[in-house]
Amino acid sequence: STPLYSSAASDVYKRQANLNAQTNEAFYAGKWKITVFGTPYGDVKMGFVIEKKEGKYSGIVQDSTGVEITKISSIEEVAKSITVSYNAMGYDLTVQLEPADDDNLKGILNNMFDTKGIRIKENK
Repeated sequence: STPLYSSAASDVYKRQANLNAQTNEAFYAGKWKITVFGTPYGDVKMGFVIEKKEGKYSGIVQDSTGVEITKISSIEEVAKSITVSYNAMGYDLTVQLEPADDDNLKGILNNMFDTKGIRIKENK
C-alpha cells in the first residue's frame, strides 16, 4: 500500500507545479483587490488592473470604487515576483508582490507597508 504522506506530498507538489506554471505565463494578469496595511492614511484599499501583451505587463491603479487613479508606470517581473511602480498623491510608489497561492498575493509597498492582493474573479 502507498504511505499516506506520499499522497499529501504529491498534492503539495501538484499545487506548486500548478502555481509555477501560472506564474510563468500571465499569472498577474487580471483584476486585483489590493490592501496596504498601516499607512499614515490607515489601511488603504485600491485595485490593480493588469494585462500582459507581447510578454509585457501593463495596467492601471483604481480607487476602492473602481475609478482609475493613475496608470502603472512599469511592472517588472523577476523570477516569480513583480514590482509595480506608479505615482499617486505626488508620491512615487513601488509595490513588490509575489504569489501567496493561486488567487492571493503578498508583498510590501515602498519596503515599509505590508500589502496583500486578492484576485477578483469575473463571473462567466
